[in-house]
Amino acid sequence: MNILVINCGSSSLKYQLIDSHSEKVIAKGLCERIGSEGACITHTPAGGEKKTDTVPMPDHNAAIQAVIAKLTDSSVGVITSLSQIGAVGHRIVHGGEKFNKAVLIDDEVISAIEEVSDLAPLHNPANLIGIRACMKLMPGVPMVAVFDTAFHQTMPKEAYLYALPLSYYRDYKIRRYGFHGTSHDYVSRRAAEILGKKREDLRIIVCHLGNGASVTAVDHGRSIDTTMGLTPLEGLIMGTRCGDIDPAIITFLMNKLHCSAEEVLNICNKKSGMLGLSGGISNDFRDLSKAAEQGNEDAETALQAYALRVGKYIGAYAAEMDGADVIVFTAGVGENDGPMRRRISNYTEFLGTSVDPEKNRIRGEEVILSAPGDKVVTMVVPTNEELAIARQTLEIVETKQNAV
Repeated sequence: MNILVINCGSSSLKYQLIDSHSEKVIAKGLCERIGSEGACITHTPAGGEKKTDTVPMPDHNAAIQAVIAKLTDSSVGVITSLSQIGAVGHRIVHGGEKFNKAVLIDDEVISAIEEVSDLAPLHNPANLIGIRACMKLMPGVPMVAVFDTAFHQTMPKEAYLYALPLSYYRDYKIRRYGFHGTSHDYVSRRAAEILGKKREDLRIIVCHLGNGASVTAVDHGRSIDTTMGLTPLEGLIMGTRCGDIDPAIITFLMNKLHCSAEEVLNICNKKSGMLGLSGGISNDFRDLSKAAEQGNEDAETALQAYALRVGKYIGAYAAEMDGADVIVFTAGVGENDGPMRRRISNYTEFLGTSVDPEKNRIRGEEVILSAPGDKVVTMVVPTNEELAIARQTLEIVETKQNAV
C-alpha cells in the first residue's frame, strides 16, 4: 500500500509517499516559506534528482495542491493517478486529552480537532486544511490522524500540572500536553539503535530545533517532561513564538497597546521569537546567521538567546533524570546548523560531553559528535516523522480492514 504522509508545520509542509510494506520512500518533498515571498517546493522522486521550483503558496491549501501536482506530474511524478494512494496519514499537533493514539479520521474526529484548535492556532487549522484538501481530492481513501501530543501522555502529574487552582485542570483540562511527540519518539528510539542499546536503558534528551522547537526528557523510553505546554507557545524561543515569558506581560501589553488579549497572543505567536528578538530581520536561522556574520548585533543577540534557552533546559532535564546518557539534535536547525549546535554545546560540557569541530560540519546526517569515552554522547539524528506516521497509519488501516 502506498501511504501519503502530510506533515503541515506553521510555515512548511513536508510530504512523503511511502510503500508501507518495504518502507521505501517513493517520493518526498518540502514546501517552504508558506505564506511568505519566495515560497518554493522541493520535490525528489526515488532515484531521481532533487528539484526546487518557486511556486506561489499563500496558504497550506495551495501547498497541498502543489504537492499533488508534483506527485502526478508526467515528468517528475511517481504515480499516474491518485487512485494509487491507499491511505493518507496526517500529522496533527494537538489532540487534547481525548486522543492518546492515532485514529481514523471521520466527522467526529474533525470536530474534536477543531475544538482544540485554539490551543495550537498556528498548526491545527493548517492540519485541518490538509485533511479537507486531501478528502476532497481523494474521496473514499482512508485518512488517519497521528497526534503530536500522544507520546507525552506518560508525563507524571507533577510535570504536566500547572500551579493553578486544581479545578481549572479538572473542569477545563488546563495542563501541559507537549508536542513534537512523533519526532521525539522516533529520534530517541533511533538514537538508541545507533548506539546499539535499548531505549529503556537510557536517559535521552532530544532537542527538536526548527521553526517550532522543543526539548524532551526521555527517561528509559518514556517522556517524563517536555518544554511545550498547554499550547506550542511555551518553552524555547522559536521562529515567531516567544516561548517562556512572565504571564503578567500579557495584561501589561494590553494596557500599553490598548489591545485585546487575543491581539497580544497573536503577537506572541506570530511576531515574536527570533523574528521579534532580531528586530524583525527574519524568523529563518539562515537569514539570521548571515546577518550576524555581517555584524548585525540584534541577530547575534537573538542567536545567543536561543542557544542559552536550549542549554538551560538540557541542564534542567539532566537534573530531572538524575543525569543524562545522550543528547540528540534533530529537525531543521538541529540537523543542519553546526554553529548553533556548537553554541548550545558550550552549555553542556559540564555534563561530560564534547563536540568534534569537523563532525559538527556535517549536515542532515546521522553522526555522533562527541568523542569516544565521553560520559554523555552528543549526536545528530535526522527526524523521520513521516515514517513514524506511515507506520501508525498502516496499523490503523489494517486494523479496520481486519475488523470488516
